[in-house]
Amino acid sequence: MAERVAAFLRSFFRIVELSARLIVSLAILILVAMLIAWILPQGGPKVPKSTALVLSPSGFLVEQLAGNEAERLMLELLGQPVDPETLVRPLLDAIERAKDDDRVKVLVLDLNRLAGGGLTKLEDLGKAIEAFKESEKPVVAFSDAYFQAQYYLGALADEVYVHPMGMVLLPGYGSYRRYYKEALDEIDARWHVFRVGEYKSAVEPYLRSSMSDEAREARREWLSDLWVSYRADVASSRGLEESELESYVADYHLKLSAHGGDAARLALDFGLVDHVAARDELRSRLIELAGEDEETRSFNQIDHRAYLQATEAKKRQGDAVIAVVVAKGSILDGRQPPGTIGGDSTSTLIREAREDDEVEAVVLRVDSPGGSSLASEIIRREVELTREAGKPVVASMGSVAASGGYWISMSADEIWASETTITGSIGIYAMIPTFEQSLLKLKVHNDGVGTHPLAGVSGVDRDLPPEALEVVQSLIDQGYRDFITRAAAGRGMEVEEIDRIARGRVWSGADAHRLGLVDELGDLDDAIAAAARLAELGDDYRLRWIERAPSRRQQLLSWFLLRARPWLGDAPLELPLPRLASHPLFRDVSEDLALLAGSRSTYQALAYCPCEY
Repeated sequence: MAERVAAFLRSFFRIVELSARLIVSLAILILVAMLIAWILPQGGPKVPKSTALVLSPSGFLVEQLAGNEAERLMLELLGQPVDPETLVRPLLDAIERAKDDDRVKVLVLDLNRLAGGGLTKLEDLGKAIEAFKESEKPVVAFSDAYFQAQYYLGALADEVYVHPMGMVLLPGYGSYRRYYKEALDEIDARWHVFRVGEYKSAVEPYLRSSMSDEAREARREWLSDLWVSYRADVASSRGLEESELESYVADYHLKLSAHGGDAARLALDFGLVDHVAARDELRSRLIELAGEDEETRSFNQIDHRAYLQATEAKKRQGDAVIAVVVAKGSILDGRQPPGTIGGDSTSTLIREAREDDEVEAVVLRVDSPGGSSLASEIIRREVELTREAGKPVVASMGSVAASGGYWISMSADEIWASETTITGSIGIYAMIPTFEQSLLKLKVHNDGVGTHPLAGVSGVDRDLPPEALEVVQSLIDQGYRDFITRAAAGRGMEVEEIDRIARGRVWSGADAHRLGLVDELGDLDDAIAAAARLAELGDDYRLRWIERAPSRRQQLLSWFLLRARPWLGDAPLELPLPRLASHPLFRDVSEDLALLAGSRSTYQALAYCPCEY
């Protein structure tokens, strides 16, 4: 007894000691943050009298950043960035403000760190750059090497620079997947698949070793639509014939060989770039355009974040508000962080907009390949309730709004998409793997008794009885009927019409518009204008982005990290953390496994389209 009391007391005092240390550490952290905030110079950035506005997007262009700011800052300081991302909207805002700002003499596109982005996002930036050029101020683009996304923006510049060891490589659009059937056969895994629609190809990697004819047909069609649009835009930007650009892409290997492997010279001779120049030569040209910074001996410059901070936005006047809710990422059940759509969290944002007396209309900005059909329906219902409350809802589709992404959009008053949006994929499925044969190889058996045929079906170590197979297929059939019935009601079409163009098939925005799946073609600004029209607001309104507020702990940590970052310099704090998780193949396979985990519950219908590009 005495030993147990002594052990309890030791544990108790350890807890007290640990708690005291945590409290002291937190107090020190707060004091250090306050000291840094006091020492650091006050006031925001200033715009030089003559400067270049530099856009230097990093990673992928997105509608919403993943995670929270504190998490991103901490990873950055630790040298562990996870999928760098750049928001599109601040880039657009900075370009628009700089157009009429006499201090900004040139717009500079530094495309070295841009990893990619959906074609609709590139098109939105392209429109803003074209509008900037109306000011007759030059646009200069540079990159050590241009790939497809970088070159779409670079081609718009008045002066396009590439490094002598660089290139312009345009591979076209492709869509490739991993197929696991033979691997699953090796371990005798049984894959029970339930779906409606011959084009619903999300399940194919677990049933086949190659793409089906239906999936190949549909993908080839929408990939071709993307390429035709990309080719037309780039050829127009560079004053080329589309056939010339097609020849450059299709015969790149031959043309490069004819140039002795000098890819930069090939791009110059073909008219894709204006200058092959080293960095010092580029810097000298930018000093000519924007003036020289005597301290850095480089050109006067300000990046888009600092520029936005230093300038005031032209605010729309009026008491009425149009709320914008961003639904970006895969659709999952429950509450999810930014960058992912949660059935509960995104519904809460729509409900918040509906219950705000100042809000007169809602724009739902969708950039999603779908996910959980239950979560999709929860969100769709909130859209429907908002309309019933007398507030118009306009769905604005970004790069991808397919399957569940279409589900959450289909009850809006109007659906807007770009010509190159990927949408449709109206269909659902479920997958339930079992591993009883795999376990038999290890001499592991399963046996037991239940009161009814469905007892114990949630286990992975026994086959599904016929009754369970029938139940799940019935649920999937009903889910598909719900999907097409609600789509027909939302689009004012017959169910049979929707079914003919559904069946899980993916369409480009242009085709979806022709087929009646979307109402109008246009970007987010067009959708906002449509919401104002439906609410009869004219130009008398303000925009409000409805977002999930960070917790007090996240706010405190972000506040501290933002002020500590200048003291830590550019070098990250290198820790011996594993790097495998950052490898693209590891991330891709992890996404496949996460999809399986989401479908492994007793019944989880998915409305998901593996059609991101």
